[in-house]
Amino acid sequence: MVGEHVLEAMLSLQYLTTSLRMRRTSSLFDMEPSLSVECVSRDPAVTAESGGLFGGQHTSGFHRASRWLCYLTTCLAFVLGVGVGVALPMIYASSGGNEINNTLLTSWPAEAKSPIIVHLPLNLTATNGSVATRPPAKSKWQLRKKEKQMLAAQRRMSLKSPSQPDGAASTEEEAATADVVSFVQPQTSWLATASEAPPHATILADAVKGIFWSRAVEDVLPTGFDEHNAKEWRDFSHQSPISRVEEGCGRMQNRLITFESGRQSCCRYRQNYDQIQGEIFSFYLSQLLGLRNLPPSSLGLVRPLDRQWINVQSSLSQAQWTDDRPVVYTQFLNDLEPAYIPVQFRGRDRHLNPSDVEHHKLEDKAGRDELITLAQWSDLLVLDYLTANLDRMVNNMYNMQWNPAMMDSPAHNLARDSRTGLLVFLDNESGLLHGYRLLDKYEVYHKSLLDSLCVFRRSTVDSLRQLQSNKNVGNLLRHMFETRDPSLLDFLPFLPEKSIKTLNYRIDQVLDQVAKCQSLYGS
Repeated sequence: MVGEHVLEAMLSLQYLTTSLRMRRTSSLFDMEPSLSVECVSRDPAVTAESGGLFGGQHTSGFHRASRWLCYLTTCLAFVLGVGVGVALPMIYASSGGNEINNTLLTSWPAEAKSPIIVHLPLNLTATNGSVATRPPAKSKWQLRKKEKQMLAAQRRMSLKSPSQPDGAASTEEEAATADVVSFVQPQTSWLATASEAPPHATILADAVKGIFWSRAVEDVLPTGFDEHNAKEWRDFSHQSPISRVEEGCGRMQNRLITFESGRQSCCRYRQNYDQIQGEIFSFYLSQLLGLRNLPPSSLGLVRPLDRQWINVQSSLSQAQWTDDRPVVYTQFLNDLEPAYIPVQFRGRDRHLNPSDVEHHKLEDKAGRDELITLAQWSDLLVLDYLTANLDRMVNNMYNMQWNPAMMDSPAHNLARDSRTGLLVFLDNESGLLHGYRLLDKYEVYHKSLLDSLCVFRRSTVDSLRQLQSNKNVGNLLRHMFETRDPSLLDFLPFLPEKSIKTLNYRIDQVLDQVAKCQSLYGS
């Protein structure tokens, strides 16, 4: 009896399978739960005993059992599939997945040992935006040929010169890699991974080297005016006729003159010679030191009957300019704006040390602008101390006794080129003569400014050391005067010997401050 039931169950499963195939059902879940299943027996007695083909108790019981068996089998298969689908990627990721991910994220090395090539069955290099499709079937020798072509192309790329563009690969090489993607195991001994390498490698340049501005700071300073600019202006101002003379360019009898070409000049006229001497010889000294912040200047002689002045005789009479008086032509500059004293020099504890600027970064715009300004101010303080200029910082410091906010005002006789950031040192007429006569009164201010400075331009210090070693600053200034403005030798005297001695002494003082700073902060 039991054997008959087993045979009956097997026949029922065969009938169920046949029914599903005949109905072309793609899934067990497409079957209707109420589907009747016939239990067929070869024994008529069994069939009759069971009450017919559809009505028997055994038939209906087996119908329900087979239906639940199908559901359970399906659920078990689904659970097993999900488990395998989750477990395999986790195992793969923990073992070899990271290695290939790093290979994808890092750049290709120049050379690889024992290349490992994996051929993907799908065309993953398609760039037309469509879904990748399976490439045509290839024989083994075709795949090996493509592998050899790809390896040869990679060797040629590694030996390619830096000037050769990346897109210089041949058509055959591009065709060889069109349908096959290969992953080459890189050398990781020197190659940083994508997570370790920054997106843009930036080298942060130091602002100072010891007590000197670094080369990086020197390289971003405005160009200013060099010897070529000075010579060009000197030749122009000596030969060009003047078309207009009008008030401007400071106080008293200074005038703004316009040449026939349209270029303009601030022309300095004084009754006494020392301010004319102070202006032109301060300019000469700045050139000896390599400073490029003073606008080009040259000497001229007022002669209303000469070709240069003939068109402005009436304006010269109104200005009360006397014949055969020396004047200084200073090139007029546009786009100038007021310049302010840096915060490092405003307070009573003023100082500019390497520690004040060593953390400034040129990559930051605000930091770069401040470094450019401070580097030019270091030259300004050196020049003003050498010439004992009264009309810039000392003027503000002296007036603080009446106006405590004086240091917050724009610096006197100092301007800034709004296009380039160049600081322009204007009106240096008090230097070398008038300022030297007043040292007893103002030297305390000059010395305090020099003592506050411990960052210098190396080129400026080198020039001062050469002048100190040769003791020839007076001879050099005289030579410049005689060769650049020889027509003025009979109308403007050279600097007195006392001024030359004072200048040499002040050169020594500046270099003593440099040595002091080197002892504190290193060379």
